[in-house]
Amino acid sequence: MTSDFSAARIHLERAYHYLRGNDETSRSACEALDLLIEMVAEAQYRRPEAGVLDFPQATARQL
Repeated sequence: MTSDFSAARIHLERAYHYLRGNDETSRSACEALDLLIEMVAEAQYRRPEAGVLDFPQATARQL
């Protein structure tokens, strides 16, 4: 099963939007959500690691 990073990011951003308070708890929660949103965005756009193909060694060409 794969994660739906785009949906997760939308929900995290919505939660961030609802925490508009100026109290310490709201600020701390928003800081934590910032980190989570960044991690999810990175995972959303991460490309799978590309494999390296080994080519046979070139032999000296005869002209």
